[in-house]
Amino acid sequence: MTGEEKKVILASSAGTIFEWYDFYLYGSLAAIIGAQYFTAFPEATRNVFALLAFAAGFIVRPFGALVFGALGDLVGRKYTFLMTILIMGLSTFLVGLLPSYNSWGAAAPVILIILRMLQGLALGGEYGGAAVYVAEHAPANQRGYFTAFIQTTATLGLLLSLIVILAVQGYVNANWAPTAVLDAAGAAVLNPDGSPRMIKAFDLWGWRIPFLGSIVLLLISLYIRMQMHESPAFKKMKEEGAASKAPLREAFGTWKNGKFALIALFGLVAGQAVVWYSGQFYALFFIQNVVKVDSFTANVMVAWSLILGTSGFLFFGSLSDKIGRKPIILAGCLIAALTYKFVFPLLTETANPALYAAQQTPVVVTAAPGDCSFQFNPVGTAKFTSSCDIAKSTLARSSVNYTSVEDPAATTAQVKIGETVIPSYDATALTGDAAKAAPAAFTKSVNDALTAAGYPLAADKNTSVIKAAHFFDIFTGQKIMVILILTYLILLVTMVYAPIAAMLVELFPTRIRYSGLSLPYHIGNGWFGGLMPATAFAISAQTGNVYGGLWYPIIIAGATVVIGALFVPGGTHKKDIFADDAK
Repeated sequence: MTGEEKKVILASSAGTIFEWYDFYLYGSLAAIIGAQYFTAFPEATRNVFALLAFAAGFIVRPFGALVFGALGDLVGRKYTFLMTILIMGLSTFLVGLLPSYNSWGAAAPVILIILRMLQGLALGGEYGGAAVYVAEHAPANQRGYFTAFIQTTATLGLLLSLIVILAVQGYVNANWAPTAVLDAAGAAVLNPDGSPRMIKAFDLWGWRIPFLGSIVLLLISLYIRMQMHESPAFKKMKEEGAASKAPLREAFGTWKNGKFALIALFGLVAGQAVVWYSGQFYALFFIQNVVKVDSFTANVMVAWSLILGTSGFLFFGSLSDKIGRKPIILAGCLIAALTYKFVFPLLTETANPALYAAQQTPVVVTAAPGDCSFQFNPVGTAKFTSSCDIAKSTLARSSVNYTSVEDPAATTAQVKIGETVIPSYDATALTGDAAKAAPAAFTKSVNDALTAAGYPLAADKNTSVIKAAHFFDIFTGQKIMVILILTYLILLVTMVYAPIAAMLVELFPTRIRYSGLSLPYHIGNGWFGGLMPATAFAISAQTGNVYGGLWYPIIIAGATVVIGALFVPGGTHKKDIFADDAK
């Protein structure tokens, strides 16, 4: 690798790392931010909304791919890079300044989602440009290896965000005392045991510091991007007058090129996307919200798995230069589809043995037909007040596995935990003092029964759950096993993600390459992947199985294996990517 090639990779990768860092700060802090901006909703619904706000950034990514992809093919890679990093950095900084729901009401979550969408637009233009820029500088027999450095940037950006969060979280919580949580009337909110609920300083305001600090990364990124030169392939194409005058129409308006976008989406990127987000973001969300590991420990475990697994990007990228991109990507999707149903329960059993043991206790929700709703409400208009919905949401908050039974004779849903039967209540049928007393009484009865069944609801009394005192507190058998499980998920990520940039570059000619690869990549990762956490959470809540949501990535990854094996061309690693430029 020459000095100039190293400079190209460094310039592209450094800026992209910072951009992913900005984007993933929200994902790492989704639960905390949800408590700040979605306080008007019940806790179970709040988690879905927090994840959907995270997903909003992914939903608009294909539109960013269209806008900036066309600009990249028309005016060049370098100037498009500068625009995307500026939009991303300013949007992230403004999230850190945005007042909470308690201060600005409904305007706060609306603005939050708008800022997330701006981040998504910027990222939609970022990845394609970085992949194309590096690939067009790379030696023909090392495109997989060179572009693998770009593939590491998403993981390194996540790792950087986790390290910053851990450092700020440790410092803020060590120097500022927790604050009592107050309700809308200004009264203290109580825990089930009657003690006041407290919120740590980081969860209250300290989470803003990583967002505000990103302004420093923005300035560094802008400086780095200003030192970059235009891609020689793009300059040569412009000089020869071979540039496309309508890259979007040429890329997607004809079957000759459009078919490759469809093949790339369904035969490669959709499966890659769900494996990527399952192995990193859903794993982090799962270990925090389902396994009930505290956020600091969860971030430490995931950070170490990223450190151990990131070298897999370079290994599989280099391997793809020798044996091809297609077999590695499809093998990663197949292994993920076959093993997820075993890996995530093992993660629960290892990280929180008491919870895993308690989940084997039979819990049954019995309700009349039609009393239970599908508790997925992305627009916030529905209210889940039936006795069945209340029963299920209460159980979901405690990571309880349960089965549902329909009984036409039932007037009010009931929960059976072991041999204990607890009647639920219909919120619409209660008024006055009864409406205030029923929720607390029902929740207490359920919690008492779950505690008797072995559920470790009091986190501070659960001695079996992993807990890290600091970043290097990992040298016990339990913690090492959790890190190894998470590292296995990261290695699957590296299999599907390392070769994908080179593979997509090789499917399209230079004149429409930026546009051609950006759209299928961001539809796959933005829609199939970005919606994965929220979709999986909703499926789990509906089925009563905390692992039920895994069917989403399993089915998508399996479908990609079949479609990819049938339709994705092989041998693209031997292709001359400039051969079609004059056509």
